Amino acid sequence: MDEAKIKKVPKRILRLENVHSIGVIGDPGCEGLGTYNMKVYAGSLEESAKDDITLIVGDLVPAGTDHYYQVIRDMTETLAENPVYCLRGNHDTGEYTNYFGEKNYALLAEHFAVVVLDNALRTFEENGLTLLSEVLARKDVEQVIIAFHIPVPNHFIQNCVSEEEFSRLRRAYEPWKEKVKYLLCGHVHSRFIDVVDSIPLICTGGGGAMIEDVSKDIKACDVEHHIIHFYEKDGVLDYRIADLSEDCYGRESENGVLNQNLNETVSGELKAHFQYLMFADRADRRGYPRIANLFRALAASEYHHARNFYSILERPAAFMESVGTFLPGEEFEYKHLYQMVAAYAAEHRSPLTEQAYKGAAAAEKVHAALLEQARDVPGFGEKTVYVCPICGYVMTETSVSERCPVCGGPKKQFEVFES
Repeated sequence: MDEAKIKKVPKRILRLENVHSIGVIGDPGCEGLGTYNMKVYAGSLEESAKDDITLIVGDLVPAGTDHYYQVIRDMTETLAENPVYCLRGNHDTGEYTNYFGEKNYALLAEHFAVVVLDNALRTFEENGLTLLSEVLARKDVEQVIIAFHIPVPNHFIQNCVSEEEFSRLRRAYEPWKEKVKYLLCGHVHSRFIDVVDSIPLICTGGGGAMIEDVSKDIKACDVEHHIIHFYEKDGVLDYRIADLSEDCYGRESENGVLNQNLNETVSGELKAHFQYLMFADRADRRGYPRIANLFRALAASEYHHARNFYSILERPAAFMESVGTFLPGEEFEYKHLYQMVAAYAAEHRSPLTEQAYKGAAAAEKVHAALLEQARDVPGFGEKTVYVCPICGYVMTETSVSERCPVCGGPKKQFEVFES
């Protein structure tokens, strides 16, 4: 029987053989365990497989019930390629110890140690601080990472434990402070590096949760999903940050049978999304707002299903390069495909089909022009975009008219998209 990848820590101090590196993943599951979010976690585990072990620095799950712990455990068992250790985050309540064992423990490798402390409730447990002092006092321990979930006070954010709690931690490590090489935490859905009490503090929360703006100094646009690699080289403990690409995990889409089924399912879910929206419009016109509301909710559900399925297939380019990847499809549609089908429809006396394709082609041409402008992502200047709800034609502030130039729909009905 294969040994379990995700470890239930049985005792306070574990000696690990042949461990020279550790991959650190922060906050994979606190925003939910849906496929869209879990793709990042899957990519994090792939990246962390380059190391000897993995440590997840808290918030594995959105809430500490058996159901969520079983989901994250089963997924980790399937995806992980090295042993995975965990520490408790503020979302990891309830049944945590039944699945992951000790909340305060130490991993002793040949050239370094990791001391895991539980501060999920914004306080360090006394037995954890005692363990830290015990490990630091050992003669065979020379380099230590102290890992916990919620940051200690720092120069970037206020979402941290109190100064009083940090003082308790300092008192525990102070006699052996020279051995403490890094303080390591998660909790914040971003990343920053600071120096606290002359010790580097590394905060990493980019292993699954959506990256957030957390302060005026730490903007979401400046931080990618990532993991941290710690490693020893020539006996010295160092680290590097590994950003995850947006196509960080693609193993399942490479299976031909799954790929076909996923593509078909995405099409089906999007068709259902569209059908429900159409029916909601009909219900509104007939005076049944509650039925319309229900079908819009169902449409939203089908969209999120489609997004989950499509996220498994999607292999996007880097964000700044992505806008240009949409251009060829738009150009092919308005230059070739839609004209060809419109001509065929005209030949076969099918005026509605001809009209639909001609109207769409006019809009696709504008799409292509706007996407060409948007290639320069930082310099794109269109603040307002109008869409005719009758035929789908697109206009901007400089091109909008009182009536849609394609179908004649009035401006008062245009959908307005403002930034």
